[in-house]
Amino acid sequence: MLASVNRLSRAQRWLLAAGVLVILLLVWFFAIREPEAKRPPPPNPWMGPTPVHVVSVSKSDLKVHLKAIGSVSPLNTVTVRPRVGGPILSVKFTEGQSVKAGELLAEIDPAPYQVKLHQAEGALQETKAQLKNAEDDLALYEQLLTKNSIAKQQYDKQKALVDQLRGTLKSHSAQLEDARLQLSYTRITAPISGRTGLRKVDVGNLVNANDSNGLVTITQTQPISVVFTIPENQLIAVRQAHNAALSAQQLLAVEAWDRSEHNLLSTGKLTTLDNQIDTATGTLRLKAEFDNGDDSLFPNQFINARLHLQTLDGAVTIPADAVQYGSKGTYVYLVKDGKAEMRRIGLGALEGEKIAVLEGLAEGEQVVLEGVDRLWPGKDVKVIEQPTASN
Repeated sequence: MLASVNRLSRAQRWLLAAGVLVILLLVWFFAIREPEAKRPPPPNPWMGPTPVHVVSVSKSDLKVHLKAIGSVSPLNTVTVRPRVGGPILSVKFTEGQSVKAGELLAEIDPAPYQVKLHQAEGALQETKAQLKNAEDDLALYEQLLTKNSIAKQQYDKQKALVDQLRGTLKSHSAQLEDARLQLSYTRITAPISGRTGLRKVDVGNLVNANDSNGLVTITQTQPISVVFTIPENQLIAVRQAHNAALSAQQLLAVEAWDRSEHNLLSTGKLTTLDNQIDTATGTLRLKAEFDNGDDSLFPNQFINARLHLQTLDGAVTIPADAVQYGSKGTYVYLVKDGKAEMRRIGLGALEGEKIAVLEGLAEGEQVVLEGVDRLWPGKDVKVIEQPTASN
């Protein structure tokens, strides 16, 4: 019995000791232990400085162009047709050759026309002899008439014969000129300067006068024209610029670019505005003329035309990509003392990647070009230098 009591007392002592230990731990944890310092929250990437690329506002002469699509059109295209018939004796040109006006292209057999020329010359010579004889007789009859040696009727008859022969002489002279003209047509020459196309007849072929197929087509390429269209809502600006240029005895410049707009083909002058707007498309046709000395423009070639309307001298310009559009209008972000500043601006003409600023900016100010989507007024910014292209 005494041993049982002792064992119970030992268990109670262990339980009591464990309870005391727990109480001491709780007191130390809540009362004596110093709490650890609170860790700061992780940084918010939206609250730090925003990296941006900036460009400086600059002043420069801005050329204002109007872009349109068009095609190259030759000023003159001629189908060379024979004016007399006969076999082709020779062809003096090659396909695609550049020829000058009056240059020999082909020859038709001239023999039949030389015979007709000789006949006309003989008839003319015969008529001249008859007329001379009749005029001599008329002079004699006139002397006899003054002496009343012949009847006046005989004199009048001789005079009528002289008049008749004079008329015949004119007719035969015209026939001789016609025979010479027909003979000259056997030599087919270029009516204009230009480039020949594909040949349509060969040596030995028999051709007829005014054959519908012709011998060859000549297209004038120097100078050459470009026809392009503009929408009717741009007509007023074009007419004002065109009239101003005419008043200054000048013509508006037109640039012809290739399909990709990477290569400038040639530069010419605006010569003509059509007299009416096409109601089906709402466009107006314009024509420009190019010297085309290097044959960079080819007939029926597609081109992109740029019509130079005016030049803005000393315009304040920025890249068009820097301009933002919102409910309150157009604006840009500037960098002022390391912070973003929003400023409303007034825009002018756009040319390529640059746009004119009419109000709101001054030369030398720093405008944000990249990184605008993470900016608001007063936001800290960090300007990142643009990488330079390595050689």
